[in-house]
Amino acid sequence: MAHVALETESTLTDRFQTTVPSSVRQALRLGKKDKIKYAIQSDGSVVISRVASQESDPVIGEFLSFIARDMQLPRKARATISEYA
Repeated sequence: MAHVALETESTLTDRFQTTVPSSVRQALRLGKKDKIKYAIQSDGSVVISRVASQESDPVIGEFLSFIARDMQLPRKARATISEYA
């Protein structure tokens, strides 16, 4: 059996939501918009862990921003000739 380093509790709301206690957020280094994973063990216990964030590709981000800006200017949009498509 694993050693328990921290034990705390929280309450479910009427909509089955809860706030992650600050001690758990600190221990898992959680920030806003981070994801957590629930692993239910065969004995009924639950392990909550932080999902590793996927690093965003700055080149893809810049390209998507370029496309979004370009779409705001419909005068630049042109039909594609089907023989080249």
